[in-house]
Amino acid sequence: MRKYLKSYAIVALGSVIFALAFDWFFAPNQVAMGGITGLAQVINALVPWLSVGVLAFVLNVPLFLAGWKYIGFHLLASSLFSMFVSSVAIDVIAAVYPFPAMDPMLATLCGGALMGLGLGIVFSQGATTGGTDVVARLLKLRIPWLPMGKLMLLPDFVVLALAAVVFGGVEAALYGAVGLFVATRVMDTVLYGLDTSKVAYIISDRWKAVSDMLLKDLDRGVTLLQGEGGYTGTEKQVLLVAFKQKEIVEIKQRVHEIDPHAFMIVCDAHDVLGEGFGNYRKEEL
Repeated sequence: MRKYLKSYAIVALGSVIFALAFDWFFAPNQVAMGGITGLAQVINALVPWLSVGVLAFVLNVPLFLAGWKYIGFHLLASSLFSMFVSSVAIDVIAAVYPFPAMDPMLATLCGGALMGLGLGIVFSQGATTGGTDVVARLLKLRIPWLPMGKLMLLPDFVVLALAAVVFGGVEAALYGAVGLFVATRVMDTVLYGLDTSKVAYIISDRWKAVSDMLLKDLDRGVTLLQGEGGYTGTEKQVLLVAFKQKEIVEIKQRVHEIDPHAFMIVCDAHDVLGEGFGNYRKEEL
């Protein structure tokens, strides 16, 4: 129960951040949004007495009914909760304090970053804010190798095109596209970029000493790969080792101390699974 309460509290926080981004940066500056919230924004421009929060909630219902068989009970319940919180928060924040307009580009960049943060927090708990988030989550089942941010782009751009027609110009849609790009990058960073792992390939004539140092001193697993020099034809042992970002400086120093002529390639590594790193989760994005 405590685990679920913590998860739903985090979902609520992300949903409020999402709503704050809309009321603070998008709505007062007529910057178009993608997704169901953006569609609600378009309808609100045509029918002002219908609030964005209520419209977003009503428009989301058919999507949830269409996708509940595929997304499971936890995602359905948490997403309904997130959708409710964000919809209510949008209307409450707008009623309590109408934010003044600002420079559209500044609003676009800040709004996109704040919205991406909110979406990333919600998605990290296995929930969505509804709308195209649900569509992207369903697409993720068929195209698991694409990040969530990219899966959201297509339906969001359709909504931005509608906004351009309703608002009578392409400026609002273009600002919205910039904001959408920033939001998806920030969201993917929250979801995937926090895994600050590295992987190194080390080629050294003193590979045994380097391997012992990694195994015994730094407590890192080492895999030996059989290599061969393309020019010399000499057989080489290639060490493959995964480690945390904070260990990179020490590993470089220790390898250099053992063999100043060692050849070392360090690469970014995401989704490192296994002992000392992450665990596999089937529902992971």
